[in-house]
Amino acid sequence: MAAPPLLHLQNIRLTFGGTPLLDGAELAVGLGERVALVGRNGSGKSTLLKIAAGLVESDAGTRFLQPGATVRYLPQEPDLSSYATVLAYVEEGLAPGDDPYRAQHLLTQLGLNGDEDPKRLSGGETRRAALARTLAPAPDILLLDEPTNHLDLPAITWLEEELSGLRSAMVIISHDRRFLQNLSRNTVWLDRGRSRRLDQGFAAFEAWRDLQIEQEEIEAHKLDRQIAREEDWVRYGVTARRKRNVRRMADLADLREKRSTARKLTGDVKMAASEADQSGEQVVVLDHVGKSYGERTIVKDLSMRIMRRDRIGIVGANGAGKTTLINLMTGELAPDSGEVRLGTRLEKVVLDQRRSALDEKSSVMDVLTGGRGDMLTVNGIQRHVMGYLKDFLFSPPQARQPVAALSGGERARLLLARALAAPSNLLVLDEPTNDLDLETLDLLEELVADYAGTVLIVSHDRDCLDRVCTAILMSEGEGQWTLYAGGYSDMLAQRGEGVTARKSHRSGLPSTQKHEASASNANRTGAAQSVRKLSFKDKHALSVLPEKMAALGRDIEKLQAAMADPQLYAKDATRFNALSLRLTETQVALMQAEEEWLALELLREEIEGS
Repeated sequence: MAAPPLLHLQNIRLTFGGTPLLDGAELAVGLGERVALVGRNGSGKSTLLKIAAGLVESDAGTRFLQPGATVRYLPQEPDLSSYATVLAYVEEGLAPGDDPYRAQHLLTQLGLNGDEDPKRLSGGETRRAALARTLAPAPDILLLDEPTNHLDLPAITWLEEELSGLRSAMVIISHDRRFLQNLSRNTVWLDRGRSRRLDQGFAAFEAWRDLQIEQEEIEAHKLDRQIAREEDWVRYGVTARRKRNVRRMADLADLREKRSTARKLTGDVKMAASEADQSGEQVVVLDHVGKSYGERTIVKDLSMRIMRRDRIGIVGANGAGKTTLINLMTGELAPDSGEVRLGTRLEKVVLDQRRSALDEKSSVMDVLTGGRGDMLTVNGIQRHVMGYLKDFLFSPPQARQPVAALSGGERARLLLARALAAPSNLLVLDEPTNDLDLETLDLLEELVADYAGTVLIVSHDRDCLDRVCTAILMSEGEGQWTLYAGGYSDMLAQRGEGVTARKSHRSGLPSTQKHEASASNANRTGAAQSVRKLSFKDKHALSVLPEKMAALGRDIEKLQAAMADPQLYAKDATRFNALSLRLTETQVALMQAEEEWLALELLREEIEGS
């Protein structure tokens, strides 16, 4: 018998403003499971995660949490304002019995020292502090809402490694495909208020989702044909046998009701960039360009040519100077040395995903029209603003709402709508993937890949960089930048390692070399390490652990047999809960014993082999 889930949400229903957000959604999380929770923007993923965390009450449905199981929730926007220091914020999340030193250890790993004033943290530093607070207790269940937001590539890679090594069960919401592919083992798709589960990781999700949608469309087509046949019978059929006819009319009414209440697929975003006249062949030429701020060198002696239709991905750790480099390339900032030459007939559009360009008080339609009427020109064609907003999934009521009322994903779509309406032959995209759902991100990547102009893109999304870039401009530190042909994976293969943290953080935040270094580097590192010896304690553990694991296995079989009675919960809920808790604890103990034995056995083989 399979072990009962640690956390189980059943038939969850929640309505906002008369519109059902969740309509019978379910979420089950078992011991050690890693679940990717996916769905469109506004589908209710974050709300379902808050219900799982016990922070929001549903209108209907049940939430079951195994007695004694611990849950930690990472919000999208953590609030540190009431704490004197970052360390105080992280330590406040520890429970009695938790390791008090783990809080400081995680902060150090994340490039913080704990003495920082929470009111002066950047978005990335706030996210790192929240991650430390969430991970420090090593809970049974981790609920992570967009954990990679505001993190640079070194921090994302460190987080992947840290989560991979935890025994905690996890539910993860993220727009970062590579992150989900590397971590998830199960996928829950939240779609039109309901959930569907795939017992495979996110890598298999999109093909499975497309099959589900195709099957749904076939079923809808069959239903439409059946309704058409019944309506034809109503118009032209024989009127004899009145009782039978009344029943058939009632069946037709039921079919129509079924069709009218069927959950309709959410529309797709329709994207097309307004293209200006073609630029010159050379778009940007940098000739021995240098830029510094005080003693810190951002760019040092950089020479390169960006040609028409190049799609350059600019990557580096936070603080490497990516935004400064973009400003140098586009003529917004003058270099300290060298020369920047811009090509002819350039029409530039900048997508600022920090959303600083959006006026919170303006209405959605005024953001596009500038408050001048209700028409705008897209690709040389006059369009009504309502129709254009519909392409980006905005409803007519939303078009008149102020920007302040929009969610993060809706603001991202609005910025995209405005940027793509302006004629351009040079697109500058600063973290364009933030807050976009996966379907919208797909379309954006297709648009960038087919764009006839030139693209400069700053992103920490490895999958996006692989899909759209023709070259990667990589920060090597100390103002040095190197151009690698291909996407992020190609750069990784050529360089032997990924993006590393800035020097000032390297003592804390590990570089991606640990995760992505070449085999030769790993071999050299391994050869340099000294070999441990088995202590008396290690030898004793190796001798007693097999017997301990066997005993734990027998205990698990007995507990599962006791819980196999389907009437047990109804007859004695207290005993059921006690058995469930003991089963969970015994399974965890067996997992820990197996891992300890495996580590000692590998060490013994290493010593004997040397």
